[in-house]
Amino acid sequence: MNKQKTTLVLGVGNTLLTDEGVGVHVVNRLQEQFAEKPGTTFVDGGTLSFSLAGLLAEHDQLIVVDAARTGNSPGSVVCYEGSDMDRYLTGDRQSVHEVGLTDLLDIARLSDHYPERRALVGIEPENLDWGEQPSAPVAQAVPVAVSQVIGLIDRWAEE
Repeated sequence: MNKQKTTLVLGVGNTLLTDEGVGVHVVNRLQEQFAEKPGTTFVDGGTLSFSLAGLLAEHDQLIVVDAARTGNSPGSVVCYEGSDMDRYLTGDRQSVHEVGLTDLLDIARLSDHYPERRALVGIEPENLDWGEQPSAPVAQAVPVAVSQVIGLIDRWAEE
């Protein structure tokens, strides 16, 4: 029987900048509701750092949750998987943390730990000013993003 794949769910953002911290809010909700999910680690990645490369190397799969500029209305949730995630991060419409995230994934690629299964669950921000709570449309998107993440984990486990 095959070893169960492990999944790192990395919530990214600065919770002092309203919607910019939505990835952290989503991962906190996931930790509250799904802490016992087998093979899954939920991590507050903050504003990203290279120290996360080791944690990424310990997992087979990666889901990043972040504020993402997509041009959709505030609170819209998108999911980019695999090469779609790669294209999004190198395209014109990037995650608020595109440089740090791209650098972290480059380290994973260079160290031969690039996750074959990877996804970005992004929430369109409305406000990136100082404030500890997300705007109303982004707060309403948190449970939607939680469902997206759990759906990905469950689907990947079946494949």
